[in-house]
Amino acid sequence: MAPRIQLEKAAWRWVETVKPEDIRQEHIELAYRVNLPACKRGACRRNCKGNPNCLVGIGEQAWLGEIDENAFHNIDDPNSERRDKNTFVGLTNLGATCYVNTFLQVWFHNLELRRSLYQCHNSRAQEHNVESDYEPQSICEHLQYLFALLQNSNRKYIDPSGLVKALGLDTGQQQDAQEFSKLFLSLLEDTLSKQKNPNLQNVIQRQFCGQFSYVTVLPQNFMISHWVCLKENNIKLLYLSTLQEEKLDGENRYFCENCQNKQSATRRIKLHSLPPTLNLQLMRFVFDRQTGHKKKLNTFISFPEQLDMGPFLEGKQDQKCVYELSAVLIHRGISAYSGHYIAHVKDARTGDWYKFNDEEIEKMEGKKLQLGIEEDIAETVKSQTRKPKCSKGYHCSRNAYMLVYKVQEEESADPSRTNVEVPAFLQRLVDQDNHKFEEWCSEMADMRKQSVDKGKAKHEEVKELYELLPTKDGEPYEFIPLDWLKKWLDDSTATKEIDNSLFLCSHGKLHPDKVGESKRVSRQAAQLLYERYGGGPRLDDSSLCRECVGQRCRVLRLKNQLNEDYKEVSNLVKRTLSGEGYWVGKASLRSWRQLALEQLEEDEHETKHSNGQTNGQGPHINNSKGRRNGYLSEGNEDEMKTFNEDIVCSHGGLSILETERKLVSSEVWTKLRAYFPKAPEFNQNQESCQQCLTLEQEEKDNEAVSKMMALDQKNQLLNLFHEKNRPTLTKWPQGTDILYIVPLFFVDEWRKFIRRPTKSSPVSNVGNTLLLCPHGGFMFTYDSLINGDAQHIALLWPNEWEVISRLFIVDQPISIHCFKQTTPSGLTTEYTTQPDLCWECRESFLFQQQRDLREYTQATIYIRKVIEDKRMIKEAAPEMNASSSEAEEEKEEHPKVDGEKDPDFSQSQDGAKRLKLCEGSAATAAAAPVTNVTKLGGIRRSTRHRKLRGEKALIVSANQTLKELKIQIMHAFSVAPFDQNLSIDGKSLTDDSATLGSLGVIPESIICLKADEPIADYAAMDDVYQVRMPEEGFKGTGLLGH
Repeated sequence: MAPRIQLEKAAWRWVETVKPEDIRQEHIELAYRVNLPACKRGACRRNCKGNPNCLVGIGEQAWLGEIDENAFHNIDDPNSERRDKNTFVGLTNLGATCYVNTFLQVWFHNLELRRSLYQCHNSRAQEHNVESDYEPQSICEHLQYLFALLQNSNRKYIDPSGLVKALGLDTGQQQDAQEFSKLFLSLLEDTLSKQKNPNLQNVIQRQFCGQFSYVTVLPQNFMISHWVCLKENNIKLLYLSTLQEEKLDGENRYFCENCQNKQSATRRIKLHSLPPTLNLQLMRFVFDRQTGHKKKLNTFISFPEQLDMGPFLEGKQDQKCVYELSAVLIHRGISAYSGHYIAHVKDARTGDWYKFNDEEIEKMEGKKLQLGIEEDIAETVKSQTRKPKCSKGYHCSRNAYMLVYKVQEEESADPSRTNVEVPAFLQRLVDQDNHKFEEWCSEMADMRKQSVDKGKAKHEEVKELYELLPTKDGEPYEFIPLDWLKKWLDDSTATKEIDNSLFLCSHGKLHPDKVGESKRVSRQAAQLLYERYGGGPRLDDSSLCRECVGQRCRVLRLKNQLNEDYKEVSNLVKRTLSGEGYWVGKASLRSWRQLALEQLEEDEHETKHSNGQTNGQGPHINNSKGRRNGYLSEGNEDEMKTFNEDIVCSHGGLSILETERKLVSSEVWTKLRAYFPKAPEFNQNQESCQQCLTLEQEEKDNEAVSKMMALDQKNQLLNLFHEKNRPTLTKWPQGTDILYIVPLFFVDEWRKFIRRPTKSSPVSNVGNTLLLCPHGGFMFTYDSLINGDAQHIALLWPNEWEVISRLFIVDQPISIHCFKQTTPSGLTTEYTTQPDLCWECRESFLFQQQRDLREYTQATIYIRKVIEDKRMIKEAAPEMNASSSEAEEEKEEHPKVDGEKDPDFSQSQDGAKRLKLCEGSAATAAAAPVTNVTKLGGIRRSTRHRKLRGEKALIVSANQTLKELKIQIMHAFSVAPFDQNLSIDGKSLTDDSATLGSLGVIPESIICLKADEPIADYAAMDDVYQVRMPEEGFKGTGLLGH
């Protein structure tokens, strides 16, 4: 089938030869494309929207033919949640709790620990009513119930959220797994010690605790306990290096408290006894001094399947010393702050190895441990090392972080040694949970069956109705929305009633532009659909709208005629005018063709389908049309609503702006008038609006008055305008003891008026109240004006003040007086202001400034790196990679010498562009050079900062800590926080926990950075990029007694 646009053109091609009054039924059917041939299945890749008879590709493919019943539902088989026979139960990962799951599985497979936990007294579980849910309280109760479910549950995996919640763990934050193991066992030991059964009070000690001593041997054989940590890449070598004798001599001699002298000595660790379960925690995660955070050591370590600890024991030759590997805990990932924990655990009953990965449990082939892909996860470009060859009976791993060995037991035929029975009171709770699971499985199975039955019924309905949808020639038909048919065939959405209201034209029939979004179906099929789903209004063969077709025919015919008239008008306008003429707006003449189309469509209350508008919506203006022959240029055509309105003044008469109108011949006006019968008409004898002419003359008179006023004021205050011979406070002028003060804003506005008297309003009021407090007192002191506040004021000579007082309204005179007197100590100078300074408001003003500088939320500060010889990078060299805009700022911020000054603008201290004042003017009367200055009261002010090479800007807040700032600096300069020495104004910043506001860091501050040593390996900082806040570990959780 042809594309939609071609079908639309073909549907209306007949309008070229048929007038609106000659339209017949066959033309209407052509417009509605009733007789287009229907598409056959396989002929269209997708549905033809331009053909109402195409019923292919609307979703019928999924229903025709045989369908698998699984397609009728999205409910997983509940049996997939059921535990397989002779398998273990998994644990749900609650977000980042895989480290908890691995240890729970390892402890569950410690048969002695599980057996002991089952023996703990639990009155709550024993007295529990099975009608309600069981909620454990203590850690022992949670672990009891969890182990019972892991042993006898029918579920494939269970939810450990009860235990995790009781411990107060954050499920979204991954924690140190070894620390969790240590703290949890300590908590469990404390809980079990309170049991009445003495055999349970020391279960943790019996299972996991041994004895050792760390001795230092002096010549007199004194013994002192200590602690040590060493590292090796082999478990046996690790023990040998840990237990070997170390000599303490030379500067490393041991200080003996008995003889109060340093003595040569030896020291080593002695192992006296070992527990049945040996937990070997490998130091995978270490503290990195360069970054100030943890990092992971991804080095290989080898470990044996059997570990003989006999050579390491002191005495007790009868103790069992041979251990078998029973579990390996793995951390997958290269970072200490991310990754995934899994456990490989050996079944004590069968000797088989299993991999516990949260909900997923996989049995290893054979009887041997197979780490496999777990060792490939951490392999990265940064750390590719060849895996060492392992001897027979050994394993190698770069991700193992804990090894669990159990003492080797003699083979025994007694099954009770490996069988742990769940107590009856716990089994009752497990049966209750299993019953709930079976009920859930039954409910899911019923839901699946209902969905399948519903799908089969829908399948039969679609097969039946789809065959009835096509319309045969001569039979009655109706139109059904295409979107509704698609949703009807999409089983994932609920089928709503049929809604044809959006397809109606203003006459209540089917809009011609909507025929492409509907489908023509047989009346028999439509009747069945309406009976089953309801809706309306129904659109049959009588719903083809003759009025809309006639309107569209008229629009298309006039559009074709419009092109002809446009060309003719364009040619006529170029000819010399002879005879009577008419005024036409130039903007209207440029866009009259588009205005004609819009006017026509607006009059007909219809819009074009090609513009995507329908049924009463406003016309879409396409300004690309009519922009030919140089007619369309910059103007207000987009805002124009009516032709010739651009030469109508606000009083309804002819505009006085002759440059915006053009005189055209009566022939041109006749053609334009046919398209715009209501357009304003002005013949060439029409006079311009008298009111507008009067207003124009008044405006010219006012401009003349303003020019005379500006010239007069300029002549009387010539030095003030040109910024010449200006008084300053830093060097009080000779010959006067009084200077007057006005706001700088007044002077700026006055200069604007003098420069452009016809564009700016004259200044009438000085506005000195801006510089006064509510009590009428002056807000600035002489010292504050010297140190920066002069940016707010302008200084005037007494004769200038006389002129100002005569020309403008003065609300309050402000002056500063200089008194010189001779005292025994010499000549002294005193400065006073009139009105006097209001100390109360001045202090309040300073306090507010101080607080604003300490309570900012987002401000820019600058970090300037100091080079090795403690000299800052040369300030005179701006950054070479500065953008063009930055370069422009550099130009603006350099003070210019006389002759180079921009006549109009300068850069003020607050970064705003202001009218420039010449050297020695009032604006710079008391200002220091354009550098950072410190005003009275300790408030530091900065001009717009000039960025230097080696300096970077950071966005910070006052409540941000110094540690957080150091992390930002680390990203900007690649300098680790521990290597950063920061200072501001010579004062070192050392308290990492202090806020920037408390340290005196204010907006626009410059902080100097000196790095102790560069970091060559930036890859070592990968872990730090994942940390933004200080680590709190298990602070606030139940593991620490909270």
